[in-house]
Amino acid sequence: MAVNPGEPQPTLDNDPTKAWQGLACWRILDTQFEQGERFLTSWQAWRLDPQRPRLLHYVAFCQNPVSRQDVLSRAGQDPALAPLARELASQCFGLLPGFHRFLLDQGHVVLTLCVGETLSLLRQQRFEADAVALAMPVDDADGIWTFKALTRCCRRGTRLVAKAPNPLAPSNLRGHLTQCGFEIEAPAAPSSNTAPALIEARFNPRWELKNTRPNAIADALPVGTCAVIGAGLAGASVAAALARRGWHVTVLDQAHAPASGASGLPVGLVVPHVSADDCALSRLSRSGVRLMLQQARSLLVADQDWAPGGVLERHIDGSPTLPPHWRDAAQAWSSLAPAAAQEADWAKGIDTMQDVWHPHGAWLKPAQLVRAWLRQTGVTFTGKAAVARLHQRAGAWEMLDAQGQVLCGAERVVLANACGAAALMTRLQQDEPERAASLTRVPALQGLRGLLSWATHTEPEPDGFPPHPVNGSGAMVPHVPMDGSLAWFMGSSYQSASEAERSDQDNHLGNLQHLQALLPELASQLQTAFESGTLKHWKNTRCVTADRLPAVGPLETGEQPGLWLCAGMGSRGLSFSVLCAELLAARWGAEPWPLEIGLARSLDALRSQGLLKQ
Repeated sequence: MAVNPGEPQPTLDNDPTKAWQGLACWRILDTQFEQGERFLTSWQAWRLDPQRPRLLHYVAFCQNPVSRQDVLSRAGQDPALAPLARELASQCFGLLPGFHRFLLDQGHVVLTLCVGETLSLLRQQRFEADAVALAMPVDDADGIWTFKALTRCCRRGTRLVAKAPNPLAPSNLRGHLTQCGFEIEAPAAPSSNTAPALIEARFNPRWELKNTRPNAIADALPVGTCAVIGAGLAGASVAAALARRGWHVTVLDQAHAPASGASGLPVGLVVPHVSADDCALSRLSRSGVRLMLQQARSLLVADQDWAPGGVLERHIDGSPTLPPHWRDAAQAWSSLAPAAAQEADWAKGIDTMQDVWHPHGAWLKPAQLVRAWLRQTGVTFTGKAAVARLHQRAGAWEMLDAQGQVLCGAERVVLANACGAAALMTRLQQDEPERAASLTRVPALQGLRGLLSWATHTEPEPDGFPPHPVNGSGAMVPHVPMDGSLAWFMGSSYQSASEAERSDQDNHLGNLQHLQALLPELASQLQTAFESGTLKHWKNTRCVTADRLPAVGPLETGEQPGLWLCAGMGSRGLSFSVLCAELLAARWGAEPWPLEIGLARSLDALRSQGLLKQ
């Protein structure tokens, strides 16, 4: 979007009406992010207001990626804004076209930075703004269509400040705004005879507004009580996201402690998916990894609970392959492995020339993050609470055990108990056959067993261990603090839960085969350990959907659904859990979504005609 330096800009800060005071959430749409100064000023104003809303949502557009230096260049000179600018700048990497979500100030300030053309970005939004800063491009080729798309992001009463693209355009701008339902108020005085005018308006159309947006909730769900079934990555992330928004969340799990299922994995990798066509899975994984890294920095201890030192992905059996026209901004996510890797001692016998380096990849202990989420204010964990049946009574839900005793009651329920959700949905269909029409549209859920091989390092340590994790045929995580020692982990195996379970030793040997493809020199050095039967192990069952994408969304139709699903993350729980939680919470609160509507639809819980499987 072309602008001229020094021109007056729409401002949203220092609003004398203090319209956001006392509200749960305030949503701002800014069509011209530039260097982020307007966002940082709004963030600072929110911080200083004792009557601020619990959540400040700021959705901003930029046609080209913003760099860290862009954010620091102007705001960094203001002592009040400089700390905020540094916090934001530290996360400004890999801003490819699309949506990028930033959770700031313990998740109470949410920036959704959207890169692309204004009209396209407006059409991908699913929220109604309380305030809009509109800057029209100099070359307004899309004309009235931009304004019509904008009205889909406005509620009756939305305040708008618009900047004309040049001094001669205000009348045309006012005409478009009036035609689309805005009431024009007195224009602000220009700073000079040559500067474009700023126009203030309020959205108040003469016609009745209708909500025809697919997958959208017309109004926010009333904040109240929620039960989340399952205390793994999926359930704990949902609980934390809802608690930040004021919900009172009870998390139920059949085990006595959190993260007792697949999320109890001793260590996992946070790494984006790469594909030649940059498919939906790749784009979703980048969105999820960005959010997971933010949560890790905020809640975990570096080099103890996690380590963001990068991950090398081996090019095995033709993958991964970077897209042929990989943008400069994308190199921050994934690039060809540096030449130095080819010469490292641990790389003997392998060709790293086509391998992919993920500089922001990390290892992370999932259980530590789960416990941190469940410690947040507003979340209560209840263990040894196996939910066998759901029952709706007088508009609320009851969670019942196998004996029919009520474990918990809540206004909303989220099934986040992996494959256990399938059993609850099947029982609900039996109790209430009228629900079958919607519940049979949930993608099939099925279990995949996995075993992780591991051991503490011996002295002297074999020289085949790399300094960072390596994945591609399973994954080797080489140096993880465990009970005062350093340990290595290799895995994980894959086997359908519907098949007869393989022995632990067979799974160890399967992991050795993966290691032989991944790091043959290290595999040779560790072969005796694998074959001896003395390795330690961790095993559990992951839950996957038929299309290998998570399922998150309502399990019933209507404007105020009470039953929701967040499951099926497979081996990518560290990539998807925070993203899915943000998407679910945004839909509950009628907030801006963290994803373009097209990508979000690929995760919808009611997206297929498949039958549920256990």
